Amino acid sequence: MMLLGVLLFAVNDTLGKWLVGAYTVGQLFLVRSIAGLCFMAPFIWRTGPEPFLRPPRPGLQLLRVAFSTLEGSLFFWALTELPLAEVMTYYMAGPIYVTALSPFLLGERVGWRRWTAVAVGFGGVVLALGPSPGSFSAGAVCALVGSFSYACFMVATRKLAGTPGTVLMTAQLVAALLFGAVLVLMQGWTPPGALDLALMLCLGLGSLSGNLCVNQALRMAPASAVVPYQYTLILWGMLFGYLFFGEMVGPLTLAGAAVIVGAGLFIFMREQQLRGRVGG
Repeated sequence: MMLLGVLLFAVNDTLGKWLVGAYTVGQLFLVRSIAGLCFMAPFIWRTGPEPFLRPPRPGLQLLRVAFSTLEGSLFFWALTELPLAEVMTYYMAGPIYVTALSPFLLGERVGWRRWTAVAVGFGGVVLALGPSPGSFSAGAVCALVGSFSYACFMVATRKLAGTPGTVLMTAQLVAALLFGAVLVLMQGWTPPGALDLALMLCLGLGSLSGNLCVNQALRMAPASAVVPYQYTLILWGMLFGYLFFGEMVGPLTLAGAAVIVGAGLFIFMREQQLRGRVGG
């Protein structure tokens, strides 16, 4: 289930890169959000109006959807300039940023081993970016800021752990819809053909289906057994980038991806080990 979920995310990202060459980010956000809300409609109906009318910690929820919208839009903008696998590599550093932020925003203690892994992970990001000033493009800036926004989104989600998932997902979709509508008003609307419109709708359904698969995997097996498979996203990014866009990832990006994955896996395994001690 985890591998299937990650594959769905990779297919979704590939569709996004394909479409963003002909349509604006706002247009993709708008249609994707409408598809997602239609899919969520039965769950929203079942939840009832009360959790939506009186959501817990509304300020934090607003901040969370702002980070969610920012990271999603920056991901698409980064795809207009960078190879698919390279953008995915930057976003895979998100859990490393979460570890670095957790002592300050979540009050969690981070020991020297994980701080070392965080430093190594940051080194991997620099390596993937390339040590020359010319490599610091607008696309790289979008990917870096987007991956940090993704980490802030995950921190906010962790702080809202008691909030129903339907409420959180609906808030994300509504915020993305409003953001997309504003961008469309500013940038205009390009009428899509039937195939492209279907692909845009698949963006919303693919993302939600991927999340459902990941959640099911976490219900069926311990996190330590399934979460490491999320890093196959980079492999899919390299494969799909080559097949559909003729993209070749450079050696520095490959080396940086390997460092980021290694640091992320160490942090994850260390956290699982510490939780096991506390549970014992």
